[in-house]
Amino acid sequence: MKKIAVLASGRGSNFQAILDSLAAGKINGECVALLTDNKNSYSIERAKNVGIPSIVHNFKDYPDKASFEADLLESMKKTGADLFVCAGYMRIIGPEIARTFAGKMLNIHPALLPAFPGLHAQKQALDYGVKIAGCTVHFVDEGLDSGPIIIQKAVPVFDDDDEDAIDARILEQEHIAYSEAIALFCDDRLVIEGRKVRVLPKV
Repeated sequence: MKKIAVLASGRGSNFQAILDSLAAGKINGECVALLTDNKNSYSIERAKNVGIPSIVHNFKDYPDKASFEADLLESMKKTGADLFVCAGYMRIIGPEIARTFAGKMLNIHPALLPAFPGLHAQKQALDYGVKIAGCTVHFVDEGLDSGPIIIQKAVPVFDDDDEDAIDARILEQEHIAYSEAIALFCDDRLVIEGRKVRVLPKV
């Protein structure tokens, strides 16, 4: 059984979806820690509800990103986690953390990468006039939303969609896709081959 640590910044809806999948036995793992950069994150309450320890490194308390990431890296190491999952974690992962946990860290992005990386992906997609949007689960590397892709799920874009509407439609798929990707990792079914991720058959 794999040990999972989650990084979150905000309301923690993806975190809750992961907890629900763990509780339902859909993922062969256990969540051992929540790490957050925001002392007011609602994800802390979600962790408390199920007895998971929270490690808070409030970003605003640090003089610079380097000192924040140094402390975060040490805390990540101490969790002993096999997998780190960014679930609504709103900071770009620094290169040292990305290198340390290469192949052991996942992120989800609300767009069909490599299109529309970075912030406000849903607005980027709407402004561009796409007919299909979606989400991508990928391994974290040293770039911005650039790691090898594990799972993508698509949703339609309608003429009267605004950012909130498309965000809600994508979020439903995020909750499904993330748990699927984490389950594959915990079952040792993901193999990174250059830019591609191969999914091994179920034994």
